[in-house]
Amino acid sequence: MRELSVTEQRYRAVLAVISDGETVSSVAARYGVHRKTVHGWLARYECEGLEGLADRSHRPRSCPHQIDADVEAAIATMRSAHPGWGPRRLVFELARAGVDPVPSESAVYRALVRLNLIDPSGRRRRDRKWKRWERGVPMELWQMDVVGGFVLADGRRAKALTGVDDHSRFCVSAHLMLRESSPNVCDGLAAALRTYGVPGQILTDNGKVFTGRYNRPPVEVLFDRICRENGIEHLHTQPRSPTTTGKIERFHRALRTEFRTDRIFGDLATAQAELDAWVHDYNHNRPHQALDMATPAARFLTGHDAAITPLRPPADTGAAHRPDASRSDGTWVTRRASAVGVVCVSWQQVCLGVAAAGRPIDVWVTESVLQFYDGDQLLRTQKRDSTGEVRVKRSSAPQRRPRVTASVTDQPT
Repeated sequence: MRELSVTEQRYRAVLAVISDGETVSSVAARYGVHRKTVHGWLARYECEGLEGLADRSHRPRSCPHQIDADVEAAIATMRSAHPGWGPRRLVFELARAGVDPVPSESAVYRALVRLNLIDPSGRRRRDRKWKRWERGVPMELWQMDVVGGFVLADGRRAKALTGVDDHSRFCVSAHLMLRESSPNVCDGLAAALRTYGVPGQILTDNGKVFTGRYNRPPVEVLFDRICRENGIEHLHTQPRSPTTTGKIERFHRALRTEFRTDRIFGDLATAQAELDAWVHDYNHNRPHQALDMATPAARFLTGHDAAITPLRPPADTGAAHRPDASRSDGTWVTRRASAVGVVCVSWQQVCLGVAAAGRPIDVWVTESVLQFYDGDQLLRTQKRDSTGEVRVKRSSAPQRRPRVTASVTDQPT
């Protein structure tokens, strides 16, 4: 005996009322449902026929506390332009842009997950064995180090002497040099001392340009001599202990991701000019989460006692992930961008830029937003203005293709 489907059972209940003349109460009692449910089946059958008796989505028509589509699109735009921005920074930028009401950090995080801009499985648990420390006033301690990765057009590679104030995270040195030699490093140190004055202490690792205590026999290098002659106490980390200089290492991460060291500079002077401009923005305009979203300059120039706060895990900088074709909250369609990079979906035109001109673009269509992908690369997230049916001109589950070539010149291997 064949088992009846849900739609067939509902259809028989409707026929029992319409054709056989049974009461709604008796039919509801026989099928074990409420009278309102039977009335609903009758209304759906009258409006839509047999198709109206099929199961429908249980998703609510609206969610009063969900982020507005305009704000969600703004969050996606900010995250795509600044992959290092987490929920806290995004909330700060939305408030600065005048968004009202400002969503919570947890709401922004859920929006990033919903838009496939973060991988929730990639979150790392907080490591509680490290102890947070911070000097109480500016100019008490500088952390300094040397970082590489600056590629010049002639094939040479430059390095930078970097330094931050421990209390304020103010960058006091970002001096580029072609060779990591003791005179070049000390030129950067001397420039920082002339500009900002003499700190009480300087903390470095045990590199040969910083100390000669591991030489046989131990010697005083030029860096040590400058510190001694200026009354600066030179502190060293333990071997293989990079977490001791965690603030300068975190500055290096911001340097790589925000200043973009993965590009080619014309010459050393051009690279230094661009680096100086970025450092000025870092010091005076960029809010710092460890300073309760204040700028380093606000704390360095008007020093106050440090407030000890718990250590936060690093921000997730993972790239966007394509939605799975099996998801039920959206549909994949494919469009080819025009000669000027415009894509049309359901009579809504979106410009992706000339870099996407003529390329096949995969579009993830939901009820509120459109997400445009070139291969695995998310190009743009746009609020959906149209409500009509979206035609699937090509494949409903597009294949991955190579992404649009980035405008930044890649490093030579």
